Amino acid sequence: MVVDTGGVLTISKSQTDLLEELAVSTTIGMEGIPLATREAAVARMPTMIEKQATVAVEESSVIIFLVDGQAGLNAADVEIADWLRKHYSDKCIILAVNKCESPRKGITQASEFWSLGFDPFPISALSGTGTGELLDLVCAGIEKVEGTESLEEENHVPAIAIVGRPNVGKSSILNALVGEDRTIVSPVSGTTRDAIDTEFTGPDGQKFRLIDTAGIRKKTAVASSGSIPEALSVNQAFRAIRRSDVVALVIEAMACITEQDCKIAERIEREGKGCLIVVNKWDTIPNKNQETTVFYEEDVRRKVRSLSWAPIVYSTAIAGQSVEKIIVSAAAVEKERSRRLTTAILNQVVREAVAFKAPPRTRGGKRGRVYYSTQAAIRPPTFVFFVNDAKLFPETYRRYMEKQLRTSAGFAGTPIRLLWRSRRKMEKSAGKGPSTTMQENFTGIEKSLAVPA
Repeated sequence: MVVDTGGVLTISKSQTDLLEELAVSTTIGMEGIPLATREAAVARMPTMIEKQATVAVEESSVIIFLVDGQAGLNAADVEIADWLRKHYSDKCIILAVNKCESPRKGITQASEFWSLGFDPFPISALSGTGTGELLDLVCAGIEKVEGTESLEEENHVPAIAIVGRPNVGKSSILNALVGEDRTIVSPVSGTTRDAIDTEFTGPDGQKFRLIDTAGIRKKTAVASSGSIPEALSVNQAFRAIRRSDVVALVIEAMACITEQDCKIAERIEREGKGCLIVVNKWDTIPNKNQETTVFYEEDVRRKVRSLSWAPIVYSTAIAGQSVEKIIVSAAAVEKERSRRLTTAILNQVVREAVAFKAPPRTRGGKRGRVYYSTQAAIRPPTFVFFVNDAKLFPETYRRYMEKQLRTSAGFAGTPIRLLWRSRRKMEKSAGKGPSTTMQENFTGIEKSLAVPA
């Protein structure tokens, strides 16, 4: 995650000094605003920006301290450097000297910043010079803190957000799971306003964090109601999805799938979260038999195609029936979301998929070739395919490859991401440095994965 911050003018200057520096802004373009209000707004803005920048620095693993190579060293650079050394010496700090468009002059421009106590690294955001090497430095800095992250992984408590339309039984599900009335349950929709976090320990001793959210109505309905509290509640529900690991999308059995349910489902998939669909109030379906569940699931799959991989759980929360299946299913989804495939197994799956169905040829006779694939991340599982040209792999073939991965390797309940990297681009960068070794590795395995042209 990359965080771009606002420009930091100073760390320690007083509001009076800041106002004097920015006095021109209090008179231009603000004629209709009283002078006192203008001065207060202008004086407060730098402090707000610096506060946000400080928060970003504290939460980061790697800090890119950016300076202007053309303007040269100034007092603000010295002050920020002292601040970083004093408070964040335990973090990886990279001093990037921007606007060094000329490689020859760049070294001279960067040398002026040695006095800051960091190794200056000349780059040009305008032309892209040095940005690849800067990325290598950032990645190396991230690797240094992987040891502490592994400790956090051991203490990781999965968060399960319970979301859905108003009055589908979200609060009833939470109360049934924890065994007490933690949230208000009422037939009147809208009784839940805030996203409420509750610690919960499953039958096997595993800990979870349950997040009960407000009902999410259509955007137009919320806007037409003019209710600011409801708008804030919906925003909190979306934030709960973003900070969760697994989302339980609750739908009402009698209502089945609505347009709003589909929009919420698309939001969950877009955020890359694990998901299970909870069909609540299952007792309201009359004359149920063994075929009822089959037909109902087919209907859900047909309407919510963005979550075709999500397991479905049927429950009656108000009576406490089958609610334990929600936790069991959520735990399984979280496990799949955090699973890694070995490179050997992944490439075997890809090899079999390509052999069964080769990438289509273009009108010019060109065909896509897969050289190598690897899993780059988890939560959600992310796979990188190194190919001759990403443009030769249409969306239909990419969906086919995702389907084959799911069929052969599982990953039920979690979205997976497929990234396609062209060899042509890598060959261009090979002349600049570190990617040459990767090219040599590709040539050794090209024959085993490539489809004959």
